[in-house]
This record gives sequence, C-alpha cells and structure tokens, in this order.
Amino acid sequence: MQEFISICVQNPRLHKGDFWHTHIDYEICVHTNSMCFRKKTSFVRRRYSEFVWLRNCLEQNALIIELPRLPPWNPFFSLKNTEQVNQRMKGLQEFLEIVLHTPLLLSDSRLHLFLQSDLSITKIERCAHGKTRYTVAEAIQRSSSGYISRIEDKCLNKHPCLQCS
Repeated sequence: MQEFISICVQNPRLHKGDFWHTHIDYEICVHTNSMCFRKKTSFVRRRYSEFVWLRNCLEQNALIIELPRLPPWNPFFSLKNTEQVNQRMKGLQEFLEIVLHTPLLLSDSRLHLFLQSDLSITKIERCAHGKTRYTVAEAIQRSSSGYISRIEDKCLNKHPCLQCS
C-alpha cells in the first residue's frame, strides 16, 4: 500500500477579545498512513502567527532547502472579509502540503507537535528540547485527552515553583 499524507486547513474561527486582541484560528486536519506520524488522524487549531513560528523553525533546520512561502502578512487584513480569510486559509494549506511532501522536514519534532498536539508554541519548544515531563510521542498521543494537563498539574502540585510545562 502506498503511503499518503492528506492535510486540510479549514473552518476558520474568529476569537473576539478587545479591539487589539481579536484573531482567527484554523482547523488543521491530518489523515495519513505514513510511518512518520504518531497519529493517523488528528485535528488541531492554529492561528497565522503560529504558522509564522513554524516556518521560522523549519527554516533554521533546513538551510539547504528553500521553504515554501506563507501567505503574506497584510496590515489591511480584515477578519470579517471572507474572501481574505479564505485566501489565507488556502495559502496555509498549500504551505503545509509542500512541507509535508519534503522528506527532510518530516524529521522535525516541532512540525509533528504543531500538527498533532494542542500544545502552545512555548510548550512545543520545551517538549522538542526535552524540557518537559512528557515526550514528543506522549504529547501527540495524549494531548487532546487532557493527559498532558494532568501531568503538568501533578508536577505543579508536588513542586509549585517548578515550571514543567
């Protein structure tokens, strides 16, 4: 059977804060039979700034590869403009499709945590550098079940000053 990786960026969701803290996140769906992935199906939500972070991480590791571009940051981007939101969503999906079909990039644990865990960017960095009480595999396998939160809660109860997450 031939390996496949299917990625879909969909369902933009507006998060309203005050005027300066409103943003959109997008659902990322991964369906694969590739041995490179811990989960064969996963769903996470990420915002544009997190994609920018991911691209910067991948760029550090892939000095010999030209990475695909993200849709450009637009100072006039309107969260209420459906066409702009859909264009950005399409560009994010195209970015991920190219990344996932570049074998060298598939070895980056931050990519896998980004796509298959609900960890924040800070926690992804800590986990990828071995600075958490859970492994990358545990974060991916159990992230959506709340397991990681329970590990962090136990750690903080035992050592209130310790930053486990």
